[in-house]
Amino acid sequence: MQPETVLTGGRVIDGTGGPSRQADLVLRGGRITRVAPPGGARGRGTAVDVTGLAVAPGFIDMHSHSDLAVLADPAHEAKTLQGVTLEVLGQDGLGYAPVTDDTADELRAQLAGWNGAPDLDHSWRTVGEFLDRVDAGAPVNAAYLVPQGNVRMAVLGGEDRPPTPDELDRMRAIVARGMEDGAHGLSSGLTYTPGMYATDDEIVALLAPVRAAGGYYCPHHRNYGSRVVESYRECLDVARRAQVALHLAHCHVNFPQNRGRAPEVLDAIDEATIRHGLDVTLDSYPYRASATYLGAPLPSWVQTGGTAATLDRLRDAPTRARVLREIEVDGTDGNHGVPMDWEAIVVTGVADPALSWAVGSSVADLAKERGEQPGDLYMDLLVADGLRSGCLLQVGNEENIRTIMRHSSHTGGSDGILVGAKPHPRGWGTFPRYLGHYARDLGVLTLEECVHHLASRPARRLGLSDRGVIRAGAVADLVVFDPDTVDALATYEEPRRSPVGIHHVLVSGEFTVRDGRRTDRLPGRSVRRNRG
Repeated sequence: MQPETVLTGGRVIDGTGGPSRQADLVLRGGRITRVAPPGGARGRGTAVDVTGLAVAPGFIDMHSHSDLAVLADPAHEAKTLQGVTLEVLGQDGLGYAPVTDDTADELRAQLAGWNGAPDLDHSWRTVGEFLDRVDAGAPVNAAYLVPQGNVRMAVLGGEDRPPTPDELDRMRAIVARGMEDGAHGLSSGLTYTPGMYATDDEIVALLAPVRAAGGYYCPHHRNYGSRVVESYRECLDVARRAQVALHLAHCHVNFPQNRGRAPEVLDAIDEATIRHGLDVTLDSYPYRASATYLGAPLPSWVQTGGTAATLDRLRDAPTRARVLREIEVDGTDGNHGVPMDWEAIVVTGVADPALSWAVGSSVADLAKERGEQPGDLYMDLLVADGLRSGCLLQVGNEENIRTIMRHSSHTGGSDGILVGAKPHPRGWGTFPRYLGHYARDLGVLTLEECVHHLASRPARRLGLSDRGVIRAGAVADLVVFDPDTVDALATYEEPRRSPVGIHHVLVSGEFTVRDGRRTDRLPGRSVRRNRG
């Protein structure tokens, strides 16, 4: 018989949103075998005293950019020390699978600002082969979405044109293969090339195999700025037409002109749910700044054809002048139709160490220090670093953040980019910040509601009935924390600081964190649709 572990004396927050209660948990074979009254499991197995602490289901990061970190970083402390036990990868329509021999290197270059370039064997090509790598042992569990940009690039390269009927069939076949391999749905990045070149009709067509497999659609939609409400409505319409469930990625209502408009977005969601019966969820991170790669605000036409073509255009003086006008005056599609505020864009990391002088400052401040125009410095930096730099965009609204996190469709997603000298602190602080700052300190959510948002509601979106809850038979993915002290310590100045108050984390019953320290265990595996 397999040995038992017993967590005794804890305050169990079971993930359903109901009241917490004192109970002991008995674990065996990677699952919870019994939820016993206090003292009811005395004398069984190896006892771990968690008196005075809360015991909750492990947190599910619904929007993660740890695609390479789960393979390259055995410790992965950014997420393990937060209590994260499952991450959803393949976000924003761009990822590392599926790829072809022709697209693998281009995508790795495009994604360097999100994921860096760790020394890995990138010989996989399909979603299934990528997930097989996870199954070799990982610090956390991983689910996957088929990235729509990868699919388009595999068939059309970086071209800005509609697919032919034959090309559309080939793209659908790639999506179908990804779903067969265990993906949970399709993601899109409709402000990133080449995904942004797709029409809504094209997206609807690609969702046919997702519907057939019972998956969901996860869009990074077309506009978070000048057309934010209209763009969310477009996503709702796509899901309605495709007859699929919808999960709205990093559902924020950003930029100063949209302050106070979050209720309009939530009203649109409620209307679609009630009138059309749509199944809608969303995720958000509890910070005002967003993060991406530094070249993301460029107009889409500049990025047509991939990295080399983009760099050629940025070196051409007349083209640069046109780009500068669009960025500063008109507002590009890459910057959501909003003219650029150079004070709001902060460089977080560079690939070339010779450019480290730029990290941690806004483009406006860098230009002032160096006696240059901000737009010229921005494009020079992009060229010098080969489009591999990362950035923060200080464009969020606290009122909107709190309004969205109260909604009944809300889940937590870090959107955490873990590379660069000064990345966004959300990669290290999202989940303890929800628990400490927003639940305990501000009372935006109760602790029980907060755990429901971070655990069982995401599990339900993923179709995982045995995760995200504490009950007999559920997978023993658990986090043990102190409700009185749990908090994020990561800041914009020191983004890699680990949180406090997270005592133990278990993945499939194995301690990945014990007494606040990362163990050497790698129990994480792929969680595939209908095989999780």
